[in-house]
Amino acid sequence: MSENPAVIGFAAYSGTGKTTLLVQLIERFRQLGLRIAVIKHSHHDFVIDQPAKDSYRLHHAGSSQTLLTSRYRSALISEQQPIAEPDLQQSLQQLDLSRVDLVLVEGFRDEPSLARIELHRPALGNDLMYPEQENIIALASDAELVCDIPLLDLNNSEEIVEFILQYFPRLQTKVAKPVAMTDHAS
Repeated sequence: MSENPAVIGFAAYSGTGKTTLLVQLIERFRQLGLRIAVIKHSHHDFVIDQPAKDSYRLHHAGSSQTLLTSRYRSALISEQQPIAEPDLQQSLQQLDLSRVDLVLVEGFRDEPSLARIELHRPALGNDLMYPEQENIIALASDAELVCDIPLLDLNNSEEIVEFILQYFPRLQTKVAKPVAMTDHAS
């Protein structure tokens, strides 16, 4: 029986660079030999298949679940009643967690059990979520800030990778190549 994967969230206002950072983190974690999954919460309706494609036509004809599968990948499109926002635990259950070492989560701002790194660019004029949100374990910014949690350089994805590996020591045993660890105390 395999252990559950590590799960860490990223919180930031729109335009801060969450997706750009996540792409960099995914690439680096993959280089280290870790198996990564991503859950992205959206407040908007979205379409993942393209008009005029068979999957789009079948799904929009009324199929409540459409599984598009090939030898390379699968995608399940599942309709749900728009009565409540998705729950992180329900979303995690949709993944095959036996094939994942680390889950990166974007969104789920109000999930109290999710340890998160806040991304903050003061030039954008947004308020900090920290310290009001207690589950923020580090702050990644492109400016020097005073805080009593680790302060990471938002433009240094390697530093953020190292922080996550320190936060989840069990991941270090799965890393294919040793990573030099540094002290991130602020």
